[in-house]
Amino acid sequence: MIVLAGTITFDPEKADDMMAAVAVVVAATRAEEGCIEYVMAADPLVAGLLNLFERWETDEHLGAHQKADHSRTFQRTLRDCGVTGVSIDRYDGTTATKVV
Repeated sequence: MIVLAGTITFDPEKADDMMAAVAVVVAATRAEEGCIEYVMAADPLVAGLLNLFERWETDEHLGAHQKADHSRTFQRTLRDCGVTGVSIDRYDGTTATKVV
């Protein structure tokens, strides 16, 4: 399993445009083969901060996602929304333990 987690910072005045683009890319991505979980959410305390969490079955699935038309469209939208930073970490994992 591949896990990505991170943040995207953007111009808070572009929040409506950003969230509209997020809704499109999240819906399309969740329908992709190999996508276990895909979440992007506006931070409730910090304007212009988007939190990202993804889980993929394999590297191949993640690679296909990164090449998908909806992913490329979202990348262009990021520029239009005044992105000032992106920080995403990758975690390779083989097991998960349910806590609650």
